[in-house]
Amino acid sequence: MNRLFKVSTLLVYAAITFTFTSCNDDDDNGGIDYNANVNKNIVTAANPELARLEFPKAKNGKSIILKYYSGDTYGLNYCVEWDTEKKSQRWSCYMMVDHHHSNYDKQHTYKGNAGRYDPNKNPGNHPNERQYPYDPQLPAQYRWSDDLFVRSGYDHGHICPSADRQYSKEANYQTFYMTNMQPQRNAFNAKLWAVMEQKVRDWTPNTIGDTLFVCKGGTIDNESQILTRIQGKMIVPKYFYMALLSKKKGKYSALAFWAEHKNTDQSKDNLRNYVITIDELEARTGIDFFCNLPDGIEYKVESKVAYNYWGIR
Repeated sequence: MNRLFKVSTLLVYAAITFTFTSCNDDDDNGGIDYNANVNKNIVTAANPELARLEFPKAKNGKSIILKYYSGDTYGLNYCVEWDTEKKSQRWSCYMMVDHHHSNYDKQHTYKGNAGRYDPNKNPGNHPNERQYPYDPQLPAQYRWSDDLFVRSGYDHGHICPSADRQYSKEANYQTFYMTNMQPQRNAFNAKLWAVMEQKVRDWTPNTIGDTLFVCKGGTIDNESQILTRIQGKMIVPKYFYMALLSKKKGKYSALAFWAEHKNTDQSKDNLRNYVITIDELEARTGIDFFCNLPDGIEYKVESKVAYNYWGIR
């Protein structure tokens, strides 16, 4: 939550009551009933998904929400906020669960044997397409007409990773949309960023009812946080981040990763060096993460990191 809301909104009451518990290192603060939520997303008939906990505050204006459903038991695959003027994605957000159930219709897990989409070797229902397809729902005028990643020295860096969507070939295929890509140096993409992505998978809960809410992206809104532009066009973020909200047994905790986009192998670094609070991430990006949490619990989980809860040393 942006700081200007944080004190005043605790006194505001909404029509619906939510009961949440936050986790801190030394205590769980007990059960707290918080009614206020003045900074939540405004849900519309076109975008009911905006009420989900993984969503940050939508920027609106010249930005649009892109939603990807793959027609399986997992439900919503992931969503993107796309800036139509910058022709860049601001973030991808999604849920991570590993719930197994004897009734397949009730089974929800990111795991599976879909493999990595390849139009020749593992095409699913999409043979003879591009390795990185254009999103068919995005009008052509809102994207670059060419794939500017090619021969640029930058990888097609997944924001919602292929490895996080192994439960179906269609879901995995959708992670290869250009709208889910940011330019990343290979030494960053395949090293430190990959280590952070694996940590997200390690933290994914396997108890039904527990969830890891994820929002990830690169910095595109502040010139001081832009590394360069490919061909003077496509933004290359100088920083990448992950905002994570964990729900376990009704208790909530949150943290963020923040990493400078360097062309060096930092994969052996202690990840604690990259951990910041959600409050600090909001200050650096100008994005209001997890805005759909009631304000009281949002204030608590975003203001500190419960290192013991996350197992970070």
